[in-house]
Amino acid sequence: MRTRRAALAVTAVSLVLSLAACGQSSEGGSKDDTKDSGGSTIGISMPTKSSERWIADGNNVVSELKKLGYKTDLQYGEDNVAQQVAQIENMITKGVDVLVIAAIDGSALSDVLQQAADQNIKVISYDRLILGTKNVDYYASFDNEKVGVLQATYLIDKLGLKDGSKKGPFNIELFAGSSDDNNTQYFFNGAMKTLKPYLDDKRLVVRSGQTQLNQVTTLRWDGGTAQKRMDDLLTKSYGSQNVDAVLSPYDGISIGILSSLRSDGYGTSAKPYPLVTGQDAEVASVKSIIAGQQTMTVYKDIRLLARTAAQMADAMLKDKKVEVNDENSYNNKAKVVPAYLLKPVSVDKENYQKELVDSGYLKASDLK
Repeated sequence: MRTRRAALAVTAVSLVLSLAACGQSSEGGSKDDTKDSGGSTIGISMPTKSSERWIADGNNVVSELKKLGYKTDLQYGEDNVAQQVAQIENMITKGVDVLVIAAIDGSALSDVLQQAADQNIKVISYDRLILGTKNVDYYASFDNEKVGVLQATYLIDKLGLKDGSKKGPFNIELFAGSSDDNNTQYFFNGAMKTLKPYLDDKRLVVRSGQTQLNQVTTLRWDGGTAQKRMDDLLTKSYGSQNVDAVLSPYDGISIGILSSLRSDGYGTSAKPYPLVTGQDAEVASVKSIIAGQQTMTVYKDIRLLARTAAQMADAMLKDKKVEVNDENSYNNKAKVVPAYLLKPVSVDKENYQKELVDSGYLKASDLK
């Protein structure tokens, strides 16, 4: 509202009138909130509808912003970078006041965000850090390195390595997320830092030899791509040997890995599934955990993430202080982006009821 619309006002009187008119057209929120939000519109750019997680994120952000009296424009890029850029350009043209963006490719938005900056549109990077541009104001996410730590720690504990009840060696294979998503390196680095002592002393063995990030990424976090890679690993590196654990960064990837394992004869009493991690507590994977297939997932309460992003946008538009809890960790190669990080939670068959169902995140009926 502040600069672009003010620039169109001819006099102070017309500016006051236009603000009053905008206030009357706002959606949602209390009377005072509606007046303060002034009918401002927030553009929300999400990466894809192919993941239930991103559908929920989009809906949650819209809901939180409407509670505060804002209009919203929600678009999905469907994992097509050019499409996401075009959608953001259209939002800028229509005059949104803030952009909330979960990038498909974190390094592909510099030009379009310069357009946003030229129009004094503020930008919140949502869960995935936007790279290579100073035109990012805030970052709302989870403690991404902690996600990897939780996944790796779970494997170490369940294999009996931490308490020394089992010595190994155990066979493990490593998967990472998409190479164009900045979060990928945080998840992987957190996991590898935790696994390193056990890899160094050979209690954990990666039979494929693929331990570097550039060897284990999964483009667009695609389950089918992960399944094909797991097929290849089993064919070339295992034979009579079994896989004991798979580090998977995301539930959709885990589903692909498990499909490959089933095709190779896993999932029987003679050849049980290895431990398989995940992330995002998607319904299909929680069902898989209950059924004894996937072993765990990392739960990130995206309801809180949506609320955090909405509160950031609200504070910026009202010239209030934006709450952050990390001003040092997230350098996007152009600036250090101030962030608010939420805590992830490890979930398995033992605590899914408490963490996911009792909290209202999932319905018990969804898991039947």
